[in-house]
Amino acid sequence: MHWLQTLDFGLLRFINETLSNSFFDAVMPFASGNAYFFPVLIIALLILLWKGGARGRLCVLMVALIIGPGDGLISNTIKHAVARPRPYVTHPELRQPASRNFKNAAKSREKPERKKHQSQPAPAHKPNYNSMPSSHAANWFAGTMILFVFYRRSLWFMLPLACLVCFSRLYNAAHYPSDVLAGAILGTGYAVAGMWFFNALWNWAGRKWFPLWWAKVPSLLNPKTSPAQKSDSPETSETQSSIAHAQWLRLGYVLIAILFLVRIGYIVSGTIELSGDEAYQWIWSKHLALSYFSKPPLIAYTQFLGTHIWGDTDLGVRFFSPVLAAITSLALLRFMAKFVSARAAFALLLVASTTPLLGVGAVLMTIDPLSVLFWVLAMISGWRAAQPESKTSDWLWTGLWMGLGFLSKYTELLQWLCWVVFFIAWKPSRRQLRRPGPYLALLVNALCAVPVLLWNAQHHWITVFHVAGNAGMKHQWRPHVGEFLGVEWLLLNPVYFVAAIWASIAFWRRMGKNVFALYLFSMGMPLFLAYFIWSFHSSIKPNWIAPAVLPMFCLMIVYWQARWKNVARWANAIFAAGFVIGATATVIMHNTDLIRKIAGRPLPPKPDPLTRVRGARDSAKLAEQMREKLEAEGKPAFIICSHYETTGLFTFYSPLAKSDVTKTPLVYCISSEHPENQFYFWPGYTDQRKGQNAIFIRELGAPPLVKGWVPKWLRGETNLLRHPPISQPAPRQLVREFDSVKDLGQFNVLYRGRVFHTYQIFECHNLH
Repeated sequence: MHWLQTLDFGLLRFINETLSNSFFDAVMPFASGNAYFFPVLIIALLILLWKGGARGRLCVLMVALIIGPGDGLISNTIKHAVARPRPYVTHPELRQPASRNFKNAAKSREKPERKKHQSQPAPAHKPNYNSMPSSHAANWFAGTMILFVFYRRSLWFMLPLACLVCFSRLYNAAHYPSDVLAGAILGTGYAVAGMWFFNALWNWAGRKWFPLWWAKVPSLLNPKTSPAQKSDSPETSETQSSIAHAQWLRLGYVLIAILFLVRIGYIVSGTIELSGDEAYQWIWSKHLALSYFSKPPLIAYTQFLGTHIWGDTDLGVRFFSPVLAAITSLALLRFMAKFVSARAAFALLLVASTTPLLGVGAVLMTIDPLSVLFWVLAMISGWRAAQPESKTSDWLWTGLWMGLGFLSKYTELLQWLCWVVFFIAWKPSRRQLRRPGPYLALLVNALCAVPVLLWNAQHHWITVFHVAGNAGMKHQWRPHVGEFLGVEWLLLNPVYFVAAIWASIAFWRRMGKNVFALYLFSMGMPLFLAYFIWSFHSSIKPNWIAPAVLPMFCLMIVYWQARWKNVARWANAIFAAGFVIGATATVIMHNTDLIRKIAGRPLPPKPDPLTRVRGARDSAKLAEQMREKLEAEGKPAFIICSHYETTGLFTFYSPLAKSDVTKTPLVYCISSEHPENQFYFWPGYTDQRKGQNAIFIRELGAPPLVKGWVPKWLRGETNLLRHPPISQPAPRQLVREFDSVKDLGQFNVLYRGRVFHTYQIFECHNLH
């Protein structure tokens, strides 16, 4: 094999050095990767979706189903298994035109008279990414093969572009020729295999589960659609309508299953770590109680069950989030299919899955997935309970779902406000007030609240004061309405947000007598309006309105479906735009590293929404190293954190701390004289660690960005921090508790070469 390696490197050196010239030095880095590629690709795919008919849509579908998973599951898996270093790692003498140092050196050569006034740039750190096979080659040749199957003439421009990209990877010393050849063969192979698989799957499943659609498009690879056969027979028309209804339902089931598996895979992949709230509430699950300082108890019970199934892992903590999202979607699918149409129900699933706020809530295991599920279940059972022929059991179920919702999030109490609005707005519904049902539902809800009331009675009603403080009850009026609407406009998808608000206002004029629409309005808009009004007084967190989102979207679907025939020309385009915007935003919010590929440079840490779920593992490792260093002096040492979220994260990601969470923790939150978090109610380090030393860690605020960071970032200026965070003195509480406290300085935790977290660390000696 030595002769083959020699040939491989000799061909690389020939391309990299012998063929080098100034024109290639400018063109090949651009061909290898540039900020225009992804925008152009998205525009091309949108044009295919819009103008390409069935052939274009199927081509886009194949690209989405094959290239992304092929890159992540096949190409990257082989890369990590082979673990072949890049050429520029093992042979640093090779020319690297795409390197910033290479460009700086070229500029220095162009201006020798200024060279003496400039210092030499420090060598750039290059991560040792794996080389075999080339993902660029695999992706480009996979795309070339897919387009060739659907559009034969595409080969005339796709094949030269694919070869140019492959050549650029060699010229830039990013791959060996064998890497590129292997990538090209691999990409072509899994593109062919993928298209064959999906076509075979469609031939089997389509014929069985989607007969009407299969009859129109029997082959995904040769989409010659045939017009649907219409019959004047009422029996035949009714049969086709029933089959179409079943098809949309089955498609909804398929979408729910796919989203569930994708979310589980995302959690297992380790793309993000736990958030501070998740880790904090994971510690709650180790101390089960009737309630907790700031939240009801159901989140702790849910994490307790998840971690007993999957262990104290990211999957164990988050497992029930995609499960709850799937149950919510399934309940809404059947609800809307029964009372509106199966097609409208499927459209609602698409809307929900491309809403960034709901997408994030389907992965992070906070109180919101529980709250949204029980709000939706109470809405569904409540609609049955509001009917004249309803049973008492319908009201009992409604009370139970609302009670479980209260045990998830205190916001659920506002669902009673929604019922008041419905009773006021629809006079016939008031007949229910003369029946025992609503009062039994209220009783069941009250019984569910007993654990929270008992715990608070034992702890001086601390939760009431905490929730009032979060709501800003003691603050003066300070409007945040613009911030509230702007954030919700972004997180609920700009298109869907406008369409939902429009429907909530316009349906009174056009659909005022539609009781179902009025009920949906009553189950969502009062909560949204309550927080909208309160935003004139205090700041509102974006997730507070989460339970109202799905009822508002249900009303949006009902309203726009009724007007679809009149607005179909432009509504289809707007809905498609909303879907594309929402899908893109949701994917990026799940992995902001994609911005590096799209824009050619990473997003700075401060505006990166994933900053809070990255770097926790390395931060915990840093804390443990500092603790071990202090413990080497002879006394046992532990860790104190300035914030409850940091305490939770360091406990979860430190194997030693995780092994003993309940009895004698290794990581504590700083003590306080008044209850500020749940740690106040558990034994602290002042009770368990007398005479020991400690490491105190405080996370400093993110360094401020330079003014006007957006244009600087677009120009490629990645060093956007004006100055490091300002260090602070040790807390007085800490100084009183220890003989001496020494400031060790600031420590940075990096993620892919960028500072994501900055900690100030203190050594604390001899706890009194």
